Amino acid sequence: MNDDQHESVLRARLGTSSPCWRLSIDSNALELTPSGGESAHVALALDPQQASQIRLLTGTTSHLVVDVQLDGAPLRLHLVGKKLDRNSWAGTASADDDTESVARSLLNSLAFAEQVVSEVNSIVAIVDRHGRIQRFNRLAEKLTGVSEENIIGRDVSALFMRCADGAGNANEADGAGIGQDINGFFDRGVSFEVERRIKTVHGERLFVFHNTFVQSGNGVDDRFMICSGTDITEQRLAQERLTELANTDALTGLINRNAIQDKIRAAIDQAAPDEAVGVLFLDLDNFKKVNDHYGHVFGDHLIRDVSYAIGTCLNEGDTLARLGGDEFIVLAAKGTAHGLEDTAQRILERMRTPFAVGLVEVYTGCSMGIARYPEHGDNLESLIRSADTAMYAAKDEGKRTHRVFSPDMNRRVAEYMWLDTNLRRGLDEGQLTLHYQPKLSLATGVVQGAEALVRWNSPERGQIMPTEFIRYAEESGLIGVLGRWVMETAAKQAAQWKADGYNLRIAINVSARQLADTAVVQHFTEALQRANLDPCLVDVELTESCLIEDEAAAIDLIKQFRQLGAQVHLDDFGTGYSSLSQLGRIPLDIIKLDRSFVRSINADTKAQALVRSMVAVAQELDFKVVAEGIETESEELFMKGLGVDYVQGFLYGQAMPAAEFERWLKDRQKLRLIA
Repeated sequence: MNDDQHESVLRARLGTSSPCWRLSIDSNALELTPSGGESAHVALALDPQQASQIRLLTGTTSHLVVDVQLDGAPLRLHLVGKKLDRNSWAGTASADDDTESVARSLLNSLAFAEQVVSEVNSIVAIVDRHGRIQRFNRLAEKLTGVSEENIIGRDVSALFMRCADGAGNANEADGAGIGQDINGFFDRGVSFEVERRIKTVHGERLFVFHNTFVQSGNGVDDRFMICSGTDITEQRLAQERLTELANTDALTGLINRNAIQDKIRAAIDQAAPDEAVGVLFLDLDNFKKVNDHYGHVFGDHLIRDVSYAIGTCLNEGDTLARLGGDEFIVLAAKGTAHGLEDTAQRILERMRTPFAVGLVEVYTGCSMGIARYPEHGDNLESLIRSADTAMYAAKDEGKRTHRVFSPDMNRRVAEYMWLDTNLRRGLDEGQLTLHYQPKLSLATGVVQGAEALVRWNSPERGQIMPTEFIRYAEESGLIGVLGRWVMETAAKQAAQWKADGYNLRIAINVSARQLADTAVVQHFTEALQRANLDPCLVDVELTESCLIEDEAAAIDLIKQFRQLGAQVHLDDFGTGYSSLSQLGRIPLDIIKLDRSFVRSINADTKAQALVRSMVAVAQELDFKVVAEGIETESEELFMKGLGVDYVQGFLYGQAMPAAEFERWLKDRQKLRLIA
């Protein structure tokens, strides 16, 4: 057939000289259909080799020639097309000698490809295996200000200014290294992504490039790398800002808990065998009281000032972080034992100076714990835990000081944890009881009342004295629950003894921590009401620390207790720091001489003089006096000579459970009747 015959056959059968072709994965029949999708179609048989050749086409538009039979006559077809999906290939067909149709098909396909490359919303550069730029799309021209004709043939390194790492940070290497790596990229032939910085008309910008490899499609083993780049500068800045926010304390601008933990972990990983990593754990000593008294705005201002002050005390290279609340941590990446203690001492000295917030000056000391890697912990968690433990040891030893971690501190922590679990259980399961130590009138010997002393009957350890758990209860916040239980139990016992005909008052101890709860008087009132105890037969014993911390608040609470009918005793008088002028302002009923003075009076004339003075002061202020710890008749005789009102001690009776106390009381009444 000649050209006209070929064209007329295709046009006669399909109505076009350039039909569409299609080949599926499961058939070797080449289907020809009109481009408009009309119903006419022709199926041409291909031999397996021809079908296989077509199925080698990729997603890039290519060209090949096949010889087929149409209506019994030979026909050479030019196929322009590509792989559509995993199951089909398609494109445009033209007769062998129909050069116009072939050219038109190729031109249309290439024009479409050109338009896609030029208009795609990415910068595109096509690079040969020698690293030379072969194509440069319109967006690339627009962003770089360089025309395609001026960059074609140049090394690709001319496009990239500096390399960037995975986080988008520029390093010292420049784009020259890119060209040197091209051969390796082509040899591997694997698609990859990389971040590069490009000098654009808008300044230096960060792009992520997706790089793929394609064949030229002309039958020659000639591959090109298509570099498609997207500007991620702003995205990387939304990421860096989020990272900054996630690692920064909003109040102080210091790094936060997460960030300092990362730094400590990195310092440990990078430490040489003979290097130590030091940690200082800081906690302000009275911040909660300041915050509660002056308000959170004041407290926030103080935290900012404190963080700045601590920062001025650090060595170069140290890092300060705020963990939250009033807790801070200092990392000394190469801290020596001597250097860490020097830093701690500088901080303590600075904290002795008051902080001025507006017109108010406040003092806020701190307690610090010091720990070093690897001596005190071989990982992040154990190192911080050791520093935290040492900080609590500093608080236990008087606050406003620092302590270096030692293994025995762990035993104290273990004891704290045991108490935390078991004291709570003890309160829930009724393991606590009250014992009662009698208080007698010294002049008549009549039992006037009793002091209620709590005992913990632990299934694991047996009876535990209050000195072993009251301090923990105060620190943990359990003192409020424990205190209410004592109030209710003592009120019920007083009501029971009243019903049994005993005229006894019961004194309970109330700590400064309990008084800090403004509901303490309400709790006391509720305990009296539940026990139907009217008039009140429960008295309150306070220590001098209750008066020192907030005298005005203490006076107000004392007045409220007394209005309910309770007497208020000042316990352990002489061991605290209250002044004589302060005692004159406090509406007390009874002062209790601490047993430490009583024990010394037989052998120490100075102790006798002190006791005489204290009793005289109490009497001048119109307070009754109780002498604790009376164990001998000579001590009793000395107190009688001073006119002391009441006595307690082993000479009369130790603290006893209620039933035993009642038996002791009955026996004493019998002896008095006999006498």
